[in-house]
Amino acid sequence: MSDVNLSEKELNNMPKEVLVTMIMGLQSSVNELNRTVQNLSEQLKVMNSRNYGRKSEQVSALQMELELGFNDTEVTADPGEPEPTLEEAAPRKKRPVGKRAEDIKKITNHREEYIEIPEAELDQRFGKGKWKRLPYQIITKLEHIPASFEAVTYKIGVYAAADNETIIRAEKPVELWPNSIATPSLVASIIFGKYVNAVPLYRQEQTYVENSVFISRATMANWMIASYEKYLKYYYEVVHRKLLEQKYLHADETGVEVSKDGRKTGSMSYMWVYRTQQKKDVPQIVLYDYRMTRSHDHPRDFLRGFNGTLTTDGYQAYHALEKEDPETFKVSGCWVHTKRKYADAVKAVGAKSAKGTLAEQAVKKITKIFHENNRLDSLAPEERLKKRQEKIKPLVDEYFEWVRKHQPYVDSASQTGKAFTYSINQEKYLRTFLDDPNLDMDNNTAERAIRPFTIGRKNWVMIDTIRGANASACIYSLAETAKANNLKTYDYFRYLLTELPKYIHDFETAMPDSLFPWSEEFPKELFRK
Repeated sequence: MSDVNLSEKELNNMPKEVLVTMIMGLQSSVNELNRTVQNLSEQLKVMNSRNYGRKSEQVSALQMELELGFNDTEVTADPGEPEPTLEEAAPRKKRPVGKRAEDIKKITNHREEYIEIPEAELDQRFGKGKWKRLPYQIITKLEHIPASFEAVTYKIGVYAAADNETIIRAEKPVELWPNSIATPSLVASIIFGKYVNAVPLYRQEQTYVENSVFISRATMANWMIASYEKYLKYYYEVVHRKLLEQKYLHADETGVEVSKDGRKTGSMSYMWVYRTQQKKDVPQIVLYDYRMTRSHDHPRDFLRGFNGTLTTDGYQAYHALEKEDPETFKVSGCWVHTKRKYADAVKAVGAKSAKGTLAEQAVKKITKIFHENNRLDSLAPEERLKKRQEKIKPLVDEYFEWVRKHQPYVDSASQTGKAFTYSINQEKYLRTFLDDPNLDMDNNTAERAIRPFTIGRKNWVMIDTIRGANASACIYSLAETAKANNLKTYDYFRYLLTELPKYIHDFETAMPDSLFPWSEEFPKELFRK
């Protein structure tokens, strides 16, 4: 009909019934077009709202893609890269740089300097013996000593019996790997820069050169991957087993491109993260797990042996695991994800325009549920469960009744319509927390745990190899576990790389409890004050 243009005469000669049918059809078409335009406009506003303020990050990522393009830990690793010599790793002079400090009391190293006026000068100014000392004027400054390097030459004692038939040597320090100048402190420093501060290896290389230390980025990459393959992955496996002993976990995942994984360019891989609850008396563990796809087979493999409840977003892969084994594996939904879908609609049109809309009403209802639930945090589990049933469950019931009441009258393609559909589809999982006083209402714990990886990803764009992806997953895991336990991250890696080589021949049975932050034997000096 849209391809036919009728003249005025033809329209005048048409029967009334035909004209009414045509007009009704046109009205329907116009209304459908208006809904489509409105939904597309709303989606565009939501996309703009999400992207607002991220231009600098996008430029940074583009710049890094042009300069490097990959996670330099993986792509620059080169087994043929020669080790730097001790002569190249010459020590440098310390160059202090003063700067202000907001809280000088947090600094553990203090020194005092006395600035005096010679007595002869005082006698000259006031007259001999005609002056007295008053209390010192005290000012405090903060000095900064940049990274310094020290070449250490070990001279190992060698001894022989008088007949020269028996020769013994003093025990030399444990080495990370033979014929290398790498030490736990040096490798820990590179890991700290790369995986904690998101400083690419080529920048670390430039900094080293400025200090007359010549270590290529390929060598740094070799060292980090070797640290993973020879030591850290075995430690990761023990921590993994500890994580599976817990009753409550959080999970999330994010996409990452791995260029050399045997698939066509642009194929998306995924980095999954699993985390324990952020509560007292719970081991604080954050573990990343690299996988080539988003299949539910991957969390099934990683969580094999887990008997408890997993809090996640609405991704169906987790729900499939509960359906396979509902007696031992349960899923709890995330109310923050639910609220965010309405909040996006509110942000898209602005708070003033959204006033009184269904999206704004939904945000208020969910906010009230959070508010009332937060008031129960200090209660014992039994009392919290009782109050959740008495106070929170009626609010949840009212919310879902309200959604069902309005859903038929809202366009399912709109942001509010999508939020309604999400709520109904996730209702079973969103209600899980009501029957367990120890469950969280949201999955913010996992989202915070995966954020450092997404920030680092903006710097290096993609990972080069599966080998590198696994190394990155392990090192990110230990870095985030250190943060979760309030550890000094650099000191933690240095400690692990110092101790783990001692147990290389028997990781399974000989790895002591003193290597794990939740153990009473773990060194107290590694914790932040």
